[in-house]
Amino acid sequence: MSTLLKDFAPQVVAVVEPETTALVVAQLMRQHHVGALVVVDTIDKTRPVGIITDRDLVLELVAEGLDAAVFTAGDVMSIDLVQASPDMDAMDAVQLMNKHRLRRLVLTDSSGHLVGIVTIEDLLGLLSRELSSLASGLAGARKRELLERK
Repeated sequence: MSTLLKDFAPQVVAVVEPETTALVVAQLMRQHHVGALVVVDTIDKTRPVGIITDRDLVLELVAEGLDAAVFTAGDVMSIDLVQASPDMDAMDAVQLMNKHRLRRLVLTDSSGHLVGIVTIEDLLGLLSRELSSLASGLAGARKRELLERK
């Protein structure tokens, strides 16, 4: 299987700036039905500087009883951003996610500009389609063999 991330990864990415309040971050996650937003540079809105997840909000703010209207994405975001090329093979992305224990990879072009995001769910969907295709092929081979042996 050789499938590039750009062939199936969503290119529309929900983003916020570091100054966006955590409350607005949570509202945007709900609105866009996503579990993470890419935090982009305030001036160059195509350059990712971090990522903020629903888990970040829960662990850093909610569990501590802190006011989400006071804290910002910049206060809570992860800055150790693991980026991948849209030309990366899907299986290499799986290995990269496994190595860094991540659920998401931010896709950037050679200039460091945001071009997409790939999630573990995207990769699982791809892998399940590949496995389904393989199983279908095996069932077809079994039928062919039965017909040939009659």
